[in-house]
Amino acid sequence: MEWDWAFVRQILPTLLAGVRITILATLLGTVVAAVVGLAIALARRSSNRLLARTVGFVAEFIRGTPLLVQLYFIFYVLPDAGILLPPLVAGVIGLGLHYGTYTAEVYRAGIDNVPRGQWEAAKACNLGTVQTWRHVILPQAIPPMIPALANYFIAMFKETPLLSAITVLELMNQAKSVANTYYRYVEPMTLVGVFFLAISLVSVMLLRWLERRYGRVEH
Repeated sequence: MEWDWAFVRQILPTLLAGVRITILATLLGTVVAAVVGLAIALARRSSNRLLARTVGFVAEFIRGTPLLVQLYFIFYVLPDAGILLPPLVAGVIGLGLHYGTYTAEVYRAGIDNVPRGQWEAAKACNLGTVQTWRHVILPQAIPPMIPALANYFIAMFKETPLLSAITVLELMNQAKSVANTYYRYVEPMTLVGVFFLAISLVSVMLLRWLERRYGRVEH
């Protein structure tokens, strides 16, 4: 089948709409994953063993099951319990929870790398728990984590095609719809690859800049 530029121009607006949804889902999922990951990391450090173990078990369970299964559960099973979510919201929650369990390990490693003396200095200055975390620990722990966190967020972007399984009109879903409508698959699927490649290359360049900027921790 020959490449048809006229067909490309015809379907491009539809695919660009899918690109916007894909980027939006990734950005919102990133925010959810960052918050959830930090919450999990802090909960697992809690002096309350029941809380720490429960959160740890839930995190391991989520990390050990496929993202696609989790998306199906959130979108198709939760409505049976009276929780009905729009497709994009369900997709963002699924991405955020799944990758939040991975970012939690990044947070944990970053927090553990803060010298013990910093904790002792904060205690000697009579700082409370919240003040210690906010002003002493997290400002030192987060910058070295940024390259690793960025890696997970790029991986999240590459997994957004799974959202088509719950009817989110992201790039892959739009491409499949176009292909099935016109029975032409070369152009839409090629463009999907081009879009993902272009955005991934930009993301990788940003990641390399982050690694140069934050990858080394000064002592």
